[in-house]
Amino acid sequence: MLNNNNYIDIDLNVKDQYIYRIISIDRLFELFLNKKNVLVSPKKWEDPFENFILKSKAKLPDGEMVDFGFRDDFYGQCWSRHKASDAMWRIYSPKSNGVRIRTTIPKLANSLATGLQPWQNVQCFIGKVKYLDNKKMMDFANTVFRGKINPEAYELAKTLLVKRPAFRHENEVRLLYFEKENSNPHGIYKYAIDPHDLIDQIMIDPRVDYPEFLKIKADIKSKTNFKGKILRSLLYAPPKNMVFPFGV
Repeated sequence: MLNNNNYIDIDLNVKDQYIYRIISIDRLFELFLNKKNVLVSPKKWEDPFENFILKSKAKLPDGEMVDFGFRDDFYGQCWSRHKASDAMWRIYSPKSNGVRIRTTIPKLANSLATGLQPWQNVQCFIGKVKYLDNKKMMDFANTVFRGKINPEAYELAKTLLVKRPAFRHENEVRLLYFEKENSNPHGIYKYAIDPHDLIDQIMIDPRVDYPEFLKIKADIKSKTNFKGKILRSLLYAPPKNMVFPFGV
């Protein structure tokens, strides 16, 4: 079991906290075929402000400039707490060929932590992203380490849970893994999962028409043997029983 501190800014008293991730259908098939979840180094994240705190230098009391230790030893995966978002579909499924998978925060955290025993409490973290403007982000960066150059993994993990307000629509939760021995030169970390246990729902892109949805649903069932619900998002469904007052 993970310590409460490993759940960063997450209320553990709230049960079944669903989180969502939009991936390509090919990636879905790969997930079920290989039974591996893939985390990537923050160096691969697109926003240049990502991981900016650990990429910066620190000044020692004698004026010497040093790098933060272990700054390249984290891997992460981004999920969202939004169940329906037009922006997320358009960003992560630009060709309308994506699916949204659903799990819960505890399930995702435990899928990683289980294989890390007895080090799970220093290697596995999951937390909500805070969206801070430049000033608040700098204030956070100046105080988070309290003068420590090689802080605890928990404090390092917190620096990967801040982002600019422009991304607030993502409402992110991030799974973070700290590699305490040797980092992967390719910037990825894979760990074994049971996708049938981790994923409890698959949602197909709302821009797909109904006949195409049925074909995709059948393809997913055939290739993954998924027993959970496979739905089509109704994000763009027109309102029912609309009456227009012509002539008024």
